[in-house]
Amino acid sequence: MNVQMRGISKAFGPVHVLETVDFSIKGGEIHALMGENGAGKSTLMKILSGVYRADAGEILVDGEAATIRSTRQAEQRGIAIIHQELNLIPQLSVMENLFLGREPARFGVIDRKAMRKAAQSRLNALGVGHIDPETEAGLLSIGQQQMVEIARALAMDARILIMDEPTAALTEREIDTLFALMRTLREQGVGIVYVSHRMEEIFRICDAISVLRDGRFVGERRIAETDFDEVVRLMVGREIKDRFPRRDTVPRSVRLRVEGLSDGEQISDISFEVKAGEVLGVAGLMGAGRSEILKTLFGVKRRRAGRIWLDGEPLDVKRPGDAITAGLAFVTEDRKGQGLVLGMSVRENATLVHLGRFARAGVIAARKETRAVAGLIEQLRIRTRDAELDVKSLSGGNQQKVVFAKWLSVPPKVLLLDEPTRGVDVGGKAEIYHIINELAAAGVAIVMVSSELPEVLAMSDRILVIHEGRGAGLFEAAGATQESIMAAAAGGAGRNAA
Repeated sequence: MNVQMRGISKAFGPVHVLETVDFSIKGGEIHALMGENGAGKSTLMKILSGVYRADAGEILVDGEAATIRSTRQAEQRGIAIIHQELNLIPQLSVMENLFLGREPARFGVIDRKAMRKAAQSRLNALGVGHIDPETEAGLLSIGQQQMVEIARALAMDARILIMDEPTAALTEREIDTLFALMRTLREQGVGIVYVSHRMEEIFRICDAISVLRDGRFVGERRIAETDFDEVVRLMVGREIKDRFPRRDTVPRSVRLRVEGLSDGEQISDISFEVKAGEVLGVAGLMGAGRSEILKTLFGVKRRRAGRIWLDGEPLDVKRPGDAITAGLAFVTEDRKGQGLVLGMSVRENATLVHLGRFARAGVIAARKETRAVAGLIEQLRIRTRDAELDVKSLSGGNQQKVVFAKWLSVPPKVLLLDEPTRGVDVGGKAEIYHIINELAAAGVAIVMVSSELPEVLAMSDRILVIHEGRGAGLFEAAGATQESIMAAAAGGAGRNAA
């Protein structure tokens, strides 16, 4: 099955998102679609999958004009999409989400036994057979929900499969499993459109790449005939000299010390320390407990055991308010669900945490707030028309910088980062890395959870590896490798002195 999109244009009001874009995908090919946040990638794929209708242009399926005006029509044509934003119904079980609208029935009644068996088979194929098909989807972690999304799309037996940032919440083991499955699908003649900001993945799994910039098609390359630098130039129109900018900060005295931390559920006996000006990376497989460490430190989860010291003084955090008062800040992994209020402006989000700083007798000092937000926009290089623009209208990278901004109106002592560059394009990532380095240079102690091992290795001073809720290794980043980190994350030997 071959699909061609010709002259596709789309506007939302006065904003032209796509202008005469051409794109094609062949059966048996994994084709990357890349571009900066806001380049139009997701919009183009939503047109192909029937979520949006194009204002102009045509879609050809095997050389014949095709009408695709709904997701059902797309699915009937054999086209399915895995959206970047999770679309599970949280109150339904995993298996109910997998087969929603296509439930197996017997004598007119849903056959739950057959549905559970089929769901378990799909989950096993993705290497997440430990997920109970009858668990409510809303109770799963973000990464587990992403795997269920992938399983749901695969259950449709699509001939063209669109994957929009499918690995954003996955770790290396889950990515390996997904890529093995993608290769199998390719051999079976399935065409896969792979939308991702992760350059290593593009060169590892894809056959070809098409690039959009500012809503226009700027080039197609065979993967074997291009390289990282050329793809970046096509995406951003310029070179990015330092993908991972160097940091020359010398860590100072110990700022945060943790001994025997436990939440009584997912983490146990976690111990580490972080110095002022240091970045401690935290690596591990999905479900290992990385995020739970940050949530317990910040008071989102209750600490059942262990002790915490901040600047040598005991710290007792029972709720997030205690952590904020003490000088801790937390950038969560889910910026849209937990990090931002999408219906509020950039200004309102940026001052939300420390709003009391701008109030007198219960009244906001508008001029003081406006000056502070303008300074944060300049400091973090947030691209927005003005501070009153709704944050939901910004690109993913700029939304993430607003999440940083809301914690920086009062500089923190400790910054907890959970997947700080998830869903951010290569240019946005470089800017966030600069922000991290600037904060470290200012003496902030940073604990960074990331599923991208190149990011962990390049941005950290030391790396704490978690396996099944416990510390499995502490590495000096300068001497660590992806292989040694993964070995420890999988429970193998590999502890280094650090």
